[in-house]
Amino acid sequence: MPNMPDKPDTWAIVLAWLSQHAPLLYAAGLSFLMALLRIIYGGGTRRQAILEASLCALFTAGAFPLLKFFGLPQDLAAALGGGIGFIGVKKIAELADRYADFKLPGRGAGQ
Repeated sequence: MPNMPDKPDTWAIVLAWLSQHAPLLYAAGLSFLMALLRIIYGGGTRRQAILEASLCALFTAGAFPLLKFFGLPQDLAAALGGGIGFIGVKKIAELADRYADFKLPGRGAGQ
């Protein structure tokens, strides 16, 4: 089996990319781990833990640009990931539905 050729330029590019995206990767990883442990602690199955943890990590990656939008430092990425992992996707969806019901009129309103 051939060994991977030594290409310093490739490793430099990979390390530069990792250093630029470290806050995002750290936040998503923390969110994944927090959700995984929360589901296992709550008595969930492996499948539930993996799926919830994956959803939390993806949600964290999607919410990460909001830090820049609101002018917050990227150092808060760990808090964002930990918070999303601790709360969970189901609870965040419930909060979003409750907020939308409060702010938006229902379908039958005004008829």
